[in-house]
Amino acid sequence: MNGVQTNRRIPLLIFLVLALSTGWLSSYLHSDGTRRSLAGLPEPVQTQAQGSITKQIDGYSVEITYRFNYTIDALVVSTRNYDGDALADKLAPVDLGLAWGKVAAFNGSIDFNWDQHDRWIYWHVDDIADLAPVGTNADVDRQYSNNHSIPADNSVKKQLEQIKRGDRVKLEGYLVDVYATHPDGSWFEWNTSESRLDSGDGACEVFYITKIEIIGQG
Repeated sequence: MNGVQTNRRIPLLIFLVLALSTGWLSSYLHSDGTRRSLAGLPEPVQTQAQGSITKQIDGYSVEITYRFNYTIDALVVSTRNYDGDALADKLAPVDLGLAWGKVAAFNGSIDFNWDQHDRWIYWHVDDIADLAPVGTNADVDRQYSNNHSIPADNSVKKQLEQIKRGDRVKLEGYLVDVYATHPDGSWFEWNTSESRLDSGDGACEVFYITKIEIIGQG
């Protein structure tokens, strides 16, 4: 397996062009659960971390390096399961689309048409004026994230797979970098985003989750 680059989002206008040309707008797959709003959710908290852990997966030696301690209390706006044979799928079987701030507060009244596939998350609104309560495209992008979710153990994995759209979750763990090598010479790399302000390639959070609390269900 070659190195992998991941993406959190693409700008709205680019997405609309791509969506219209490929038919994505007519084929959205929403995760289970209910679209709803939730006010008062704070910014995620990260602090510097050290350490690493090594796992063996399908012949790969996988080194997971802790970059930041990370805690997030957020509204789940979308989920996507990945159950293929790729190393990425076995590491992170679920991607979580998480929102806070005004995006979470107005998610019920503004239909962002969230969608996730191929390790990307996308959104669009039918009318740009719908964004007025939140602000601009950039304001939206600062208040949600796509999280490649790596469960620390089987218990966390079972909880992770129960999370659905509309849930309020509190997640704890680490933002991590992943580097894996195989005796046949193939390799795999994921580097976490370090900020909620970035976009495009590398803007996803690679999240090694050690604790899950589902505070409220959608």
